[in-house]
Amino acid sequence: MLTAFITVRWLDILDIILVALLFYQLYKLIRGSIAVNIFIGIFSLYLLWQVVKYLDMHLLATILGQFMGVGVIALIIVFQQEIRRFFLLIGSKSISSTGKFSIRRFFTNSQDDIVYNYADTLGETLVSMSKTLTGALVIIAIKSELQHIVDTGLVINADIKKGIIKSIFFKNSPLHDGAMLIRRNKIIAAKCLLPISQRRDLPPNYGLRHRSAIGLTETTDALVFIVSEETGAISYSYEGNIYPLKTKEDIVEVIKRYQS
Repeated sequence: MLTAFITVRWLDILDIILVALLFYQLYKLIRGSIAVNIFIGIFSLYLLWQVVKYLDMHLLATILGQFMGVGVIALIIVFQQEIRRFFLLIGSKSISSTGKFSIRRFFTNSQDDIVYNYADTLGETLVSMSKTLTGALVIIAIKSELQHIVDTGLVINADIKKGIIKSIFFKNSPLHDGAMLIRRNKIIAAKCLLPISQRRDLPPNYGLRHRSAIGLTETTDALVFIVSEETGAISYSYEGNIYPLKTKEDIVEVIKRYQS
């Protein structure tokens, strides 16, 4: 009888590994955000509920049980951003994002040529703006249409040209505040407003542009380029992370990697 009780099947080991991986992925999603504190609070409340049930404190156990009864709904409401990001990351993961394979490669090279031409123009423009300490925030829509972001700005629907981009981010331009959004090789809108990341582990030198870029890429599959107005440093954000860039070639490579 004792032997049967302690028997561990290989499926039990697999079950433990999968649960551990699930919790690790959840931790990565909420790490550094205020959601960590909320999760700890909910978990503490659950432990308290188990303790009062064990001690037969019926009144308190009943009250806490009511909270636990709607726990799933509460979790969905509290962690809606994290849940949205989780499913978005699952849906947007594809072989093409690694640069090793893309369905577009089975078609003509015209799409690749278009992407390269606008990437080259954008890269050259961002490097030029970096030298003059002209701040910029450029969004590139990958799969999501980002219409909710377009709706916060001014629709332009213009070709991607160096002069247009520079005029948008010129410090005296009424469009320079906010972000410019590129979709299907067109400048769709400017002066767009982005959500600000609530993460607490971001470096203190990150300004509003960096936090806005992270805020958008935490919940969408967008690619966001940032030019710092203070230092001229160029970087890009993807999946809630920031990566530095130096040359035009670096910018072109990043765009081709995620759009090809």
